[in-house]
Amino acid sequence: MNVQHSTPMAPLRARMIADMTARTLGPASQTSHLRACKRFAAWLGRSPETATPDDVRDFQQHLVETGTSICTRNQTMTGVKFLFRVTLRRHDLVAEVFSLREPVKIPLVLSRDEVKRILLMAPSLKTRVMLSLAYGCGMRAGEVVRLRVGDIDGEQKIIRIVQSKGRKDRNVMLPADILGLLRDWWAERPTSQDTNGAGPERVIFPGYCGKHLSPRQISRLFKQAARAAGITKPVTLHTLRHSFATHLLERGVDIRVIQALLGHTKLTTTARYASVATGMISAVESPLDDLTSAKRKKDRKGAS
Repeated sequence: MNVQHSTPMAPLRARMIADMTARTLGPASQTSHLRACKRFAAWLGRSPETATPDDVRDFQQHLVETGTSICTRNQTMTGVKFLFRVTLRRHDLVAEVFSLREPVKIPLVLSRDEVKRILLMAPSLKTRVMLSLAYGCGMRAGEVVRLRVGDIDGEQKIIRIVQSKGRKDRNVMLPADILGLLRDWWAERPTSQDTNGAGPERVIFPGYCGKHLSPRQISRLFKQAARAAGITKPVTLHTLRHSFATHLLERGVDIRVIQALLGHTKLTTTARYASVATGMISAVESPLDDLTSAKRKKDRKGAS
């Protein structure tokens, strides 16, 4: 990150970056925190070092009144809170920060037929391989595009996902169909942008100068395939990951195994898929069935 010393905020920004780096916050978290503090400083009209408890309360009210979503509002205040707590050590300001509870929403899930149609309508082999990884292995967009040769273990039939969300490693299955698709893609994969030779660090889905594609690019390709497949639901690439978990749950896979495959820290995060597992829900017998069943038995006895 480049620190611009030409502005009055630059010294404070530099201190905050140093504090975040020392605590090993990832690039995405650092960018989010800095953006939040920039927004607070712009609203305040002066350095956050001079903020008062009333300023913090008024800023939070401003976010609500301007229609900021609860998710963005909480994310903004998380960044501002880091500035107060760690960099400025202003615990009087920290005490004024609070989070709002987000509405609980169940994830949107595709049917197996819808997933099949999307994969069939993928505009290229590369797209079909990436979307197959997202659904068949429950991988996030960033995990798919960052895959390298050394992450694929065809002998043990696993894919190693290295330092993903939460800086965690995990293993996922490598289905035979996906292994075949990867081999097909490798045969036609362009090599003009490779800079890492033929070693295990070679990216599987190269962009420019040996770097991988961006998550935004694979998301755009997914949207293109979904439209071509006639999917009208408001789906995103992450919907494939939701569908992966839900379909495994409906097949009877242990929820703790699904938790490990998804890389969730908390079981409660994985358990929410039970609320959208339509196959499991429709298979549950209603207590009304017991009443009507008992009535039918009674009617049959009376008739005899």
